[in-house]
Amino acid sequence: MDAQQVDVFLQQAAEARKVVETHLENLCRFPTDCPELLQDAVRYSLFAPGKRLRPLLVLSAAEACGSSREVAMPAACAVEMIHTYSLIHDDLPAMDDDELRRGLPTCHIAFDEATAILAGDGLLTLAFETIAKLEPAHVAVSCCRELAVAAGVCGMVGGQSDDLGAEHVDGTLDLLEKIHRRKTGALLVGALRMGALTAQASSEQIDALTTYGQKLGLAFQIVDDLLDLHGDSTTLGKNPGQDASHGKLTFPALLGEQESRRRAEELISEAIGALRGFGSEAEPLRSLATYVLDRNH
Repeated sequence: MDAQQVDVFLQQAAEARKVVETHLENLCRFPTDCPELLQDAVRYSLFAPGKRLRPLLVLSAAEACGSSREVAMPAACAVEMIHTYSLIHDDLPAMDDDELRRGLPTCHIAFDEATAILAGDGLLTLAFETIAKLEPAHVAVSCCRELAVAAGVCGMVGGQSDDLGAEHVDGTLDLLEKIHRRKTGALLVGALRMGALTAQASSEQIDALTTYGQKLGLAFQIVDDLLDLHGDSTTLGKNPGQDASHGKLTFPALLGEQESRRRAEELISEAIGALRGFGSEAEPLRSLATYVLDRNH
């Protein structure tokens, strides 16, 4: 991606983020009798600076399948709520015990551990309240199931469990890819599939977007592992070197940095190839895949 293409993509992504955040703001206008501390913790984490990658995938998939952002917006907001809840819980002392997220103190540091747990619980349930707003009803049901599978015990939560279990152990590439197909990839794939479902896409389109998401998810995690080695907290928005300090299984530790980079490039090429059946309407997805490979945070 040349400099001009990068600028165009970043501008489009920034515009989409603004729209998503406006909708999230409206969804987080809680009744006055809702506990104020809990409201504050939910909003603190949800509106911390983030890439909004998963909502972008929902919206871009919907557009690639011939629909609009407006139709897909409840699904886009719901997946960001799920992602944010997962970060709150992942940062807890019983999990990864992190103190910095999205450039700010983590939720349990800014508030307290109990409030952080409840904020995560609140966002999890608010996500399904939000996705129920989709129309027609059969699309809401399909997206609700898709999100539950992506985030559940055989998806993201299962990946987090596997990740904790793989600390300080000798692992294999198969194990590492299995962990991140769940922990990172499942929600990315779910976001794309929900975007397609809101567009009432064909099974061929959904299958192609699923393949794209699977490849993108692994590449995203490889790049994340590489950034953890050489990034800084100002750029990353979190403390680098955490993977090594927790004895986590990572792609650079297993494959080396050069081979990890080569593998990420191969996966991105395969992800873009999965979109060959789409026309120019899928260009944002192609650009996003290239950007994932070149990102620095």
